[in-house]
Parts: sequence; structure tokens; C-alpha cells
Amino acid sequence: MSCLPLSEAIAQSRLQSVRLVATDMDGTLTCNGQLSGELLEVLEALRDRAIATLIVTGRSAGWVNGLSQLLPIAGAIAENGGIFYAANGESTLLTPIVDLPGHRQQLAAVFAELQRQFPDLCESSDNPFRLTDWTFDVQGLTTRALHSLKLRCRELGWDFTYSSVQCHIRPLGQDKAQGLLSVLSRYFPDHSPDCVVTVGDSPNDESLFDPHYFQLSVGVANVLDYTTRLTHQPAYVTGQPEGWGFCELARALVASD
Repeated sequence: MSCLPLSEAIAQSRLQSVRLVATDMDGTLTCNGQLSGELLEVLEALRDRAIATLIVTGRSAGWVNGLSQLLPIAGAIAENGGIFYAANGESTLLTPIVDLPGHRQQLAAVFAELQRQFPDLCESSDNPFRLTDWTFDVQGLTTRALHSLKLRCRELGWDFTYSSVQCHIRPLGQDKAQGLLSVLSRYFPDHSPDCVVTVGDSPNDESLFDPHYFQLSVGVANVLDYTTRLTHQPAYVTGQPEGWGFCELARALVASD
């Protein structure tokens, strides 16, 4: 993998201009699936240094709506760029969908088509709480199967991505980078992409690693599990995996501020 250790970013003073952290959640903020006390402490430390944190996750709209108001963050983007929830409770649909019930029916039809080719696909339990995308479990799917699913979705006029937790059927053009750029423009006009660090751990974070959008990106160490699957790789990688790696980055940001 071409990414450099985070220590290189520190040595090059790359973190000093950061005013906003845009981070994935599962496998990036969590440690063994849980949020730690240490994570809450570093999120508060970032906030106290006037460094905003946005969570950019594949989690459902229903789940993220509550999360955005419970953590010391500026807001959260759900469904891989589909919808934004500000800390004050305001929400914005980032993907233009006129008929949400009809949209859900179309997604269900695409999933049914995928099941004809892969009968063992299991719909995720959080689908009733989603608006813009449709999810099914990634467990048990091979790299070859994931590639086939992506190609089939494209044939049907939809996009596809996956994380360490779920697979996502989503509208074309909906991804984390586009959602984040939209939120920056609407809610953080003083924060250009040059003062943002993006953080992630898996293929659905790949757009956040694209240097055409964000020059400063960091993968927590478990991103190395996807070495052969990422076209765009993070510029830097932490020494520790998961939430421990994010805390490593957060402490470096606080120290460099």
C-alpha cells in the first residue's frame, strides 16, 4: 500500500491546518464494535480546540438521527452520503429523491433481482430505518461475489459498495465524498477541503481517500486488510487499528493545534 505512516504527517506538519475531521464510524471510531470512553474524551478535546468532527457513515438514517445529538460532534452523514443530521436536529436530504416510497420499492426490486443470482443474500435488519439505500449482510461473501454484485447493480442502473459490516445498493453518484462536499458547502462554508482530514477503514470510505476531493486522508490500521481492493488509498495510516487508531490521530491533531 502506498500510504505513509501517520508519523510522517506529524513530522511534515500536515495536521496543523486541520479544522474539521470527517470520519467513518464502524471499524474507525469503534473498538470491537463499541464506542470507548477514550473516544469520547478525544472528541471533546477536538471540540475544545475548535476542530469540528463530522461522522460520515453507512449507518441508517434512523440510527444516525439519534447519534448526531448524543456525541460531541458537529453532525453526521448517514447512508454513505444520503442524508445529513446536524447536531441541532436539522436534517437535509443530500440525494435528490422526489418519491421516497417509490424509491424504496425500486431498491427492493433491485435486491430481489440480486437474490435470483445469489439466493443466500440476507437483508440487513436496519432496512426499515433507511431512506436512500438498501443493505444486506456482507458476511460470507467472497471478493469475487462482491465484484459480481457491483457489476449487476451497475447493469440495473444503481451503484454498489460495501464495508466490513454491510453491502449497500445506492443511487448512482451517492457516496461519502459527494455528501461531505455538499455538507461543507451548505453548513461549513468557511471550511474548504484543504482544512479537512478524512478518516476511514474500508471500501465504502474510498471516495474519502480520493485526492481529487481531499488531499489529507488517514486510514486506521485495519484499512490494510483491503490493500488489493482500493483504487484510492489513504495518504497516511495510523499505527493502531479501529478506534485506537482514531484516538492516535485525534491526539496528534490536538497536539499540533
